[in-house]
Amino acid sequence: MILLIKHIDVEGPGTIGFYLKKNNIKFKVVDMSLEDSLPRDVESYEAVISLGGPMNVYEEDKYPFLIQEDLFIKEILKREIPFLGICLGSQLLAKAAGAEVVKSPSKEIGFYDIKVVHGGGKDCLFNGLPDKINVFHWHEDMFIIPKNGVLLAESKGCPNQAFKIGKNAYGLQFHVEITDGSICEWTDKYIENPTMKAEMKASLLKEYQRRKKMFTQISENFCHNFFEKVCQCG
Repeated sequence: MILLIKHIDVEGPGTIGFYLKKNNIKFKVVDMSLEDSLPRDVESYEAVISLGGPMNVYEEDKYPFLIQEDLFIKEILKREIPFLGICLGSQLLAKAAGAEVVKSPSKEIGFYDIKVVHGGGKDCLFNGLPDKINVFHWHEDMFIIPKNGVLLAESKGCPNQAFKIGKNAYGLQFHVEITDGSICEWTDKYIENPTMKAEMKASLLKEYQRRKKMFTQISENFCHNFFEKVCQCG
């Protein structure tokens, strides 16, 4: 059983959920924004994935569930349960490992290249992927690499894009789970100006359709590597 952690209604598992269903992998979704509780017995899950959200990791007064999730991720690290954090999830992983989360040098929304570095191409999560990957971003914060962590990918606008800590815990600042539906929901939710909303949605959807085949393969590759390689080794 795989545990998926949501932080807001519009940021769900997307293509990760599609992969799990297609491969008959059982999973459970907990939505922290609905005050769902995280399981007490973390070892009953083969892996945990923490998804994105608009909140900052330090907004614990506004979002008390962040305290609960911080303790939960620390327990995951202690027990070496395979973990994948995406965007907010990656920042929560870094914080749980003792690192800071700061403003990214550049706010990134849309498709940008990342570069695999420091032997990241030899890591099982990036197996079969090229050294330069075009992926989707929607963030203005960035994790600092934990003391015992390893930087796996970087970009011009955001120097820390992916890292690994311990045996099998990964953080990705970028998104591999998005769909065209995600783009519509996120622009509707996060962009207030009606004109800007419409223009951004049209532009992002056009880019998504142009890159869909390539992006779908990248997403499939990440899912395969995490569930079939990282989890099996964990």
